[in-house]
Amino acid sequence: MMDLAFFLTETEASPKHIGGLMIFSKPKNAPDDFVKKTYEELLSTADQVKPPFNQVIRWGGLGLPRWTLADDFDLADHLFYRQLPAPGNRRVLNRIAGELHTPKMDRDRPMWEMHLLDGMEGNRFAIYTRLHHAYADGATITRWTIRSFSDSARVKKITPVWSAPSGRPKGNSQKFSLMSIVRVLASRSKDQAKMIAGLSKLNTQLLLEQLNLTKNAVAVPFKLKHKTVLTGQVASGRQVSTATVPMERVNHLRKVTRSTLNHVALTCIDGALHRYLEECGTDLQEPITIQMPVNLRAEGDEEGGNKIGIVLVDLARKTNDPYERLREIGFTLRNVRYQVDGVPASSVIAYTLTLGVFAQLAELLKLSNALPPLGNTLVSNVPGPKNPLYMRGAKLDEQYPISALTPGNHMNITLYSYDKHLHFGLVASHALPNLDKLGGYIHDAFIELEDAVNADRK
Repeated sequence: MMDLAFFLTETEASPKHIGGLMIFSKPKNAPDDFVKKTYEELLSTADQVKPPFNQVIRWGGLGLPRWTLADDFDLADHLFYRQLPAPGNRRVLNRIAGELHTPKMDRDRPMWEMHLLDGMEGNRFAIYTRLHHAYADGATITRWTIRSFSDSARVKKITPVWSAPSGRPKGNSQKFSLMSIVRVLASRSKDQAKMIAGLSKLNTQLLLEQLNLTKNAVAVPFKLKHKTVLTGQVASGRQVSTATVPMERVNHLRKVTRSTLNHVALTCIDGALHRYLEECGTDLQEPITIQMPVNLRAEGDEEGGNKIGIVLVDLARKTNDPYERLREIGFTLRNVRYQVDGVPASSVIAYTLTLGVFAQLAELLKLSNALPPLGNTLVSNVPGPKNPLYMRGAKLDEQYPISALTPGNHMNITLYSYDKHLHFGLVASHALPNLDKLGGYIHDAFIELEDAVNADRK
């Protein structure tokens, strides 16, 4: 149902693909046509394409839509090479990535693309990719991507991401006995009962918070009192910005404050958002509410598709003290962890779909400018590899996720930890002004947090 929801909620103004922007350093003494040759080598691997990269969605019949192999698959329809316009700097790259991320993908052929972008300053090049969210969630795409790279600069052979096994269930041709069918039905009935009980628990928590019988135990959806530039009817067009902080310094903050990576990252995002909103004319005193995806996969689960839920998190009240902001966010995230761990994963998915229906109805009826959204924005965290990766000897320096927008929100922020840095990928509609400033404010908020923590320890 989660995979299907990405199709049913998709519009021209709000496409449901997710992407990534990767920046590489060319190998030493690489020829001028290194990127073009890489493109040609990738283009020669059409015989290695595996599901879901050669699958399309079929909508016929009385049953649910199904994945089938595409007719007349042509890798050239999905793989592209282009030169960046001069001067090939970060601003140009972000503009091109936003343009590539804008259009809805054609459902008549497999919904993915890879663009090799040559001519970046500093002897570098970039790769922008996008894939429809119904194919996989961020954790799965990360796993496929890692498999396509090498951990050594000496390896020159390319392993394209489309050759990575999908893990999509292929069905079971085994003939079941009557008793085995009874056992399956009984097990499913038991799972359904657990899901309903967990969903009831989540709804009870929301009711208690709404009635002020608990205080800050859970975040309440659709409660935003003030309209900001972050919220409203999702508009066409996409813009991209990025931010980066060194992981060594993040880990130092985690150690001395006994915090997690999410605590530190959300503290920086919260401080940056308050500063950004104030510049846009909104002095928001109450906490910013974010939607936060949680990975619901069991350890070792490598199936395709989506196994995520969305929970709401109230960040900190407006403050000039970054250390105070960190402590308050730590408190709210602990409550969220208790909330998710206290119910089955199926209950979190059902809760996510239920809230999503109401948010999507507002968007389809074009009421998002009048009705409050689920939250101010969505922030997710996708863990990446700790070691550097290479492609044909080219080192992957930076990797930024570029996600989809949710109903009622003009922006999405995704974190990605890779090698020695924490990367922030920001994507927004053109309704959001000065997105590049917000990326800079995230870095500034990190410096402020460092200074506050160091001053407190003296």
